Amino acid sequence: MFLTRRSLPVCVSAVALMLAGCVTPPPPPPVKPPQPAPTVPAQPPAQPPQPTVPATPAPPAKAEFIPARFADLPGWNRDDLRAAWPAFMLSCSKMAGSADWKEPCAIAKTVDANSESAIRLYFESFFDPHQVIGPDGADNGLITGYYEPLLRGSRKRGGPYQTPLYKVPDDMVIIDLGSVYPELANKRVRGRLKGKRVVPYPARDEISKSGLPGNELLWVDDAVEAFFLEVQGSGRVQMADGETVRVAYADQNGRPYQSIGKWLVQKGELTIEQATAQGIKAWIDGHPTRQQELFNANPSYVFFKEEKLPDPKVGPKGTLNVPLTPQRSVAIDRNQLPLGAPVYLNTTLPGDDEMPLQRLMMAQDTGGAIKGAVRLDFFFGFGAEAADLAGRMKQRGNIWVLLPKLAR
Repeated sequence: MFLTRRSLPVCVSAVALMLAGCVTPPPPPPVKPPQPAPTVPAQPPAQPPQPTVPATPAPPAKAEFIPARFADLPGWNRDDLRAAWPAFMLSCSKMAGSADWKEPCAIAKTVDANSESAIRLYFESFFDPHQVIGPDGADNGLITGYYEPLLRGSRKRGGPYQTPLYKVPDDMVIIDLGSVYPELANKRVRGRLKGKRVVPYPARDEISKSGLPGNELLWVDDAVEAFFLEVQGSGRVQMADGETVRVAYADQNGRPYQSIGKWLVQKGELTIEQATAQGIKAWIDGHPTRQQELFNANPSYVFFKEEKLPDPKVGPKGTLNVPLTPQRSVAIDRNQLPLGAPVYLNTTLPGDDEMPLQRLMMAQDTGGAIKGAVRLDFFFGFGAEAADLAGRMKQRGNIWVLLPKLAR
């Protein structure tokens, strides 16, 4: 935590001199016998500065879970739950250690993964759906999309490879607030040391100007795609020698995420409908001299780590530390929804408010832009089609969280 340097008291003795003059001085006053000097109490030794303990931050307002029936879930009987089962079993691999999940996850191992009816019976027997209502009373919210992009890069700077992807900087300090305030578990503050104090880590504009020498992980050939890689959180880089590696989210600079699409709308540069990934990239193409100005509107900066890619069919790992399943994994706000839980989604396809998208998803990831109770980011997977769908996904939707019956 922050150390505040306190001023120590300093005692200063003052001497008053009286100057008087006259022609005839008065007789001197009677001489008093000398008095002993007053005893000055000893000063206590100076104490070192003590850490300043901040007031406990107020926890975010919580969502309300309203008990519901499976019959209340739009399209529940039409969803092929076999497609969601592998993702659910991945969640169970992390959740089975908790008391509420131990029995349901043990029983799940006995379910026939090829039987849609058996899977449906399992969920309806061991889980209860709860509609998620935001602290403001809203029962619907924003549903966006993300994907795993592909960039071209090199391990050394040169030629077209001029944009760095950084690893976690050596000088960044991470403070776990949960160690001080248990109610703030999973909350961390990032900064760096300046003398004996922790100060905020530089924002995007400073990092872009000065760089982070010695912390370059890879170099890529497209600054725009590098920025969008940060928004997605992970991706793949095809190296100049033909090797393809995965770059996964490692950390970020502690600054809040700000949407550059929202910034463009506020500036009157785009309409809300135009502020898709495709629309933003088109705006950059038309305003190349303002590219960095736009990027700096988002002070958050993401750092990466390199991972091997043994199986291109397996998605990147999310916050739950399991591979994400295309079109069955979502990112959530873990302050509002339980990470790992099944979530039923009722929304529409990107750009088509008439075509329903209703399916069982797994809450296996989080994201800097995903804040709020009725707020999901839908993982579309890898490839050009996934990128197109994710870029256009900006729909309204309702969600239900499925909780084990034992958790009631």
